[in-house]
Amino acid sequence: MVNPIDLKYDAAGQNFYQLIQKGRRGSFKIYIGLAAGVGKTYRMLQEAHQLIAKGIDAAIGYIETHNRPETEKLVHGIPLIPRKHIYYKGRELEEMDLDAILLRRPEVVVVDELAHTNAPGSRNEKRYQDVEELLNNGINVISALNIQHIESLNTVVENITKIKVAETVPDKIIGLADEVVNIDLTADELIQRLKDGKIYKSDKIQSALINFFKREHLLQLRELALREVANAVEKKINLEVTSIDKAPDEVVLVCLGNDPEKNDKIIRRSARIAERFEMKWFAVYIDTPENSFENIDLKLQRYIINNFKMATELGGISEKIKAPDVVEGILDYAREKGVSKIVLGKPGKKGYLKKIVTTSIVDKLIEKASKEEQEYDIEIIA
Repeated sequence: MVNPIDLKYDAAGQNFYQLIQKGRRGSFKIYIGLAAGVGKTYRMLQEAHQLIAKGIDAAIGYIETHNRPETEKLVHGIPLIPRKHIYYKGRELEEMDLDAILLRRPEVVVVDELAHTNAPGSRNEKRYQDVEELLNNGINVISALNIQHIESLNTVVENITKIKVAETVPDKIIGLADEVVNIDLTADELIQRLKDGKIYKSDKIQSALINFFKREHLLQLRELALREVANAVEKKINLEVTSIDKAPDEVVLVCLGNDPEKNDKIIRRSARIAERFEMKWFAVYIDTPENSFENIDLKLQRYIINNFKMATELGGISEKIKAPDVVEGILDYAREKGVSKIVLGKPGKKGYLKKIVTTSIVDKLIEKASKEEQEYDIEIIA
């Protein structure tokens, strides 16, 4: 038997192994990737080998290796349930044999291409419906799909790539999963795999590079994939953790100074984190008599107004707050909004920034915040 993998059992695999031991409904694990070629099928087959090594009866219900040699090697040693042949308009089509899997009843079945549309004449129109049937019959399923196949993200991906993906999976199917795992590669790593011929044949590489696999497309798709998995984890926590045990929702306060570039940086960074983990966040400018907004340079005023606009567009709530003192203004607002995390820019060399955020003000904020009833996480971003 070919055994080209390291059978050390990782933490994620161990968690799924434990899930299999529970419940009458089948456990469901989904591998998500930003695009073809990140290694979803490879990881599913790796996990099947690991489960077999643990004494679990795992089998392949449907796999698509795309003739990738390293993936094809992993098929060996895993029981393969033969596909069903369907004749449609003079053509012979191969589909996953749902009835054969239900009859064989493996403990775990690997089902690739979750968003696939079945051939006419199949019992179910879509493969995800086959998977639902398997789960309802107590069979555990490991499956995979790319981010563009999730229904709610389909239009978002089309706007990014200008390519319409026809086959989608309803978001409720992702919600059924006991585990959702992101198979992550950087854009540069994925492009290199494409150039090396590890994803498509040579005649398709150049076309892919100038279309779907543009670096800027992959960067955005990667962000979507990371966010989707984070959202799935958050929803699972909300469903399974009692209100007594659950950590309180985090609220982020971004404190703007008189350096628009640094404001831009901390807004973008905070917005990404807040959106990924569904946090509420605020962007505030503390307007004090000593450093009145109306008295600063008009050009700088416009820049800071643009910072406010960007924060609002990224999902934050922007406000200019009048207060006698910067630190007191920050802490008063934090108490009012139930803030748990305060983000500031690191003091720079520009004189006007030092008027707002100096080392002494940062120290003063940390000192006064430590005496508050509410505990604050204070982050200083360079």
